[in-house]
Amino acid sequence: PSPYRRDSNFTMRSGTSGVTSVSSVTGSVMSIYSGDFGSVDVKGTIKFAISYVPKLGEFHIFVVQCQDLAVGDTKKNRSDPYVKSYLLPDKSRMGKRKTSVKKKTINPTYNEILRYKVDMETLRTQTLNVSVWHNDTFGRNSFLGEVDVDLSKWDFSNMKMNDFLLKPRQPLDYRGDIRLALRYLPHVSHNKQPTEMGDVQIWVKDCKDLPMIRGAAIDPFVKCMMLPDTSKKSCQKTRVLKGTSNPEFNHTMVYTSLRPEDLGEVCVEITVWDHERLSNSFLGGLRLGLGKGTSYGTAVEWMDSKSDEANLWERMMNHHNEWVEDVLHLRMLLMAKSMSK
Repeated sequence: PSPYRRDSNFTMRSGTSGVTSVSSVTGSVMSIYSGDFGSVDVKGTIKFAISYVPKLGEFHIFVVQCQDLAVGDTKKNRSDPYVKSYLLPDKSRMGKRKTSVKKKTINPTYNEILRYKVDMETLRTQTLNVSVWHNDTFGRNSFLGEVDVDLSKWDFSNMKMNDFLLKPRQPLDYRGDIRLALRYLPHVSHNKQPTEMGDVQIWVKDCKDLPMIRGAAIDPFVKCMMLPDTSKKSCQKTRVLKGTSNPEFNHTMVYTSLRPEDLGEVCVEITVWDHERLSNSFLGGLRLGLGKGTSYGTAVEWMDSKSDEANLWERMMNHHNEWVEDVLHLRMLLMAKSMSK
């Protein structure tokens, strides 16, 4: 029996087979990334509860309602919203569940259960992605917002109806997150006076939601290179962690003998890879530097840090001897040289 019996009007949809029972929902069938993400300013909330039913071996999402959604079709001034779910990192069509479509409303009520046949051990490694969409029968569905729930940290004794603020979609080149801490440590001479040199320490803590390769589990590791030096001496690596999209590395890499003025000219290229026997597969990366497009007076393509990457690097430059930390998005990179070996 379902734990949600307080509402007698709910219906069961999108059961464990992965085949939706809502034939009117069209579009967004290729993957989690299909649809129109940019045309609507996300707003509003969604209310749902989640539970695990051990007797059935099923994970249930009881979708109650949405409130104050954005207008999906501005020309007709209407929204025909429905709710879609995935258990990430599975982004396949078979992993998708949907509610019915509610016509002409920004405050839809569903009272529907989306179900997954999954064991608790696997569930604890996944993230629940719940998104709301405007259904366009003859065009592309419009994205109205989403919520991610980290199930590794979820208290499954909590079966209350929870209100979640809908958030915009991450960029299309989003490849997961990485948590880093940086520190510039000036050298100290024998008489305890600072010298003109120092070390950059890069503490790779963990990654979250790394993309899977061909739908299979990945064995990730992290590479680091201090550009413009592309020699083997510049390349440092973490250990390989088996079978996880959320690896915890806690590995520190050190680059020595850098002057403070060098910090404005160099760039740390951090890349994450899936370890394979013949050729490693690139998962995502970022670049830590000022992002000014030049290095020691020469224009270079790799000095292209995004604002959050540059901000972390600047904080390190401005706070010698102190660790500075941030969680940064991994993205696609055109690497300074082939690093797939």
